[in-house]
Amino acid sequence: MLKVEPIPAFQDNYIWAIHDGQCAAVVDPGEAGPVERFLAQRGLALGAIVITHHHGDHQGGVSDLLASHPDGPDGAPVPVIGPAGERIGHRTQAVREGDTVSLAHPAATFRVIDVPGHTAGHVAYAGDLPGVGPVVFCGDTLFASGCGRLFEGTPAQMLASLDKLAALPGDTRVYCAHEYTRSNVRFARAVEPDNAALGAWSDQVDALRQADTPTVPTTLAHERAVNPFLRSREPAVRAAVQAQGGDVSSDAAAFGALRGWKDNFR
Repeated sequence: MLKVEPIPAFQDNYIWAIHDGQCAAVVDPGEAGPVERFLAQRGLALGAIVITHHHGDHQGGVSDLLASHPDGPDGAPVPVIGPAGERIGHRTQAVREGDTVSLAHPAATFRVIDVPGHTAGHVAYAGDLPGVGPVVFCGDTLFASGCGRLFEGTPAQMLASLDKLAALPGDTRVYCAHEYTRSNVRFARAVEPDNAALGAWSDQVDALRQADTPTVPTTLAHERAVNPFLRSREPAVRAAVQAQGGDVSSDAAAFGALRGWKDNFR
């Protein structure tokens, strides 16, 4: 049986720890200190490092972690898994869509999904974890009620990437890498003020954040109901984008206009 726990880092990052009570794999360790404290507090050995994309707040802690944990529980070097299309320091396994990642410590298997848009070579890792269920670790592609900025990709690429994630089973737990939910919900309500599910979610998010509790993971079924970037083809969303002067002549154009609106939303 596995557990997935958040390790807060920087101002609003989450490093995800997947562990079996003895060994942990960490996803997107942007800094080492919070991971070291988490491992020490729970008496866990570092078994693997998994990276979704090249940004420093997702891989900046890898060197220090490997310096402190050069070998895993089996005496072999700690594996570092990352996207083939990006420069990932210390990577031992380069992965792309269609590949399978099999971790030994803890035992877990993921399939790799290419999700370009935020960066050109971004990947996500989807699996079914014992004791947890279906999961996806999606980095900065899909957020709770939002999506990542288009730093290196096009609207068409990001839309296609989100379509891939949205096609996963509805009960898939979405482990994104930032606590952006409150600001994302503010924008989502500007887009769909009459969305009842979104209104209820807004109240829940406020309560969670007031209690300093993470708003993630959510589920894909939930995101399909409240996330404007998974709803960019909905008539209400299209109408809102058009009212802002956005181009809705194609799916990609409407998505790009929606993302541009969010980029400038205050």
